[in-house]
Amino acid sequence: MAQTLFVSGAAGHLGQRVLTHLVDRHQVSPAAIVAGTRNPGKLDPWVAKGVTVRNADFEDPASLAAALNGVDRMLLISTDAIDRPGRRLAQHKAAIEAAKHAGVRQVIYTSMPNPERSPVTFASDHLGTERALEASGLGWTILRMSWYMDGLLGALPPIFASGQWITAAGDGKLSHVTREDCARAAAAALASEKAGNARYDITGPEKYTTAELAAKASRIAGKPIEVVQVSSEELAKGKRAAGLPEFVVALIASIDAHARTGCADVLSDAVLTLTGKAPRSVSDFLAANKAAL
Repeated sequence: MAQTLFVSGAAGHLGQRVLTHLVDRHQVSPAAIVAGTRNPGKLDPWVAKGVTVRNADFEDPASLAAALNGVDRMLLISTDAIDRPGRRLAQHKAAIEAAKHAGVRQVIYTSMPNPERSPVTFASDHLGTERALEASGLGWTILRMSWYMDGLLGALPPIFASGQWITAAGDGKLSHVTREDCARAAAAALASEKAGNARYDITGPEKYTTAELAAKASRIAGKPIEVVQVSSEELAKGKRAAGLPEFVVALIASIDAHARTGCADVLSDAVLTLTGKAPRSVSDFLAANKAAL
């Protein structure tokens, strides 16, 4: 049965990779894809390929209703509105309501690991969205995505420059996953014809502590890293002294606490299950991006 597929946040890094996988890997006709964005001009190349691009502003219910007209399955990529409490959750709830009114049958949502017990400052946004989906009457697929491996390419160079990794993560384990593997999993879930409800943990193929991750990175880059464990309060104090905004200070400290308290200690074969291909390891990823380190 022909389906119309909607990708929110389609002009972003993840959204554009999902569009690519839908067309190239899943052979979805561009005519069956609707790309939603606040910046339609950024998707002109996709318009040229036959994808329908619609304005979709999560703070403008009228634009959402129009954007979702005729859509069967929707990928709801969590927004980046974490600057003030409640804003992102309100956006997500507006999108879910619009999906209900538009007759969307299945919503695929990009969540995070263990939002029900995580100390991360934005965890309540994800938990609230999951609960809103559960109460919506819509079919839902929740993809609880681990932290992007790609973020290490920005985090590691200053660590190598100083020679120290200051962390409050303790011996907590985590499993990074590449944005590309997340995009492959999201595209597969969106292109599927499966109905009903499902929840997947989207992780890489291994778990490691900060010390173990530092050792991997150090071997690949050929540079030493000393891991220095501090308390959440000490970490926050240092970030505050560096001039970071208070909400960023709180976020960084809470992310380390997420690992320290075991909330990031998740490992799953969901990427392989959904896509038929295993996720990339952190060693392989860092080796391929050695120049960036």
